[in-house]
Amino acid sequence: MEFAVFYIENVAEKLGVDTERVQKLFIEQSDILNGHIVPEYEVLHTQIREYIIDDFLDVMQEKGVKVRFSIMTFS
Repeated sequence: MEFAVFYIENVAEKLGVDTERVQKLFIEQSDILNGHIVPEYEVLHTQIREYIIDDFLDVMQEKGVKVRFSIMTFS
């Protein structure tokens, strides 16, 4: 679970949004937490921070998550 918190905080910082917004997106509006972060933990936790953030941004794009003017929406 600590890794999920790390992931959420760093993604929020990179995107310039509130961590609560990222958490809500991961848990309530998509399956990114349980569908990507948790299953990929073994690989992701060995990577550098920049790789992890870039990986997440790729997953966001694949899932249709859009960031506009620091507001995250799921479409």
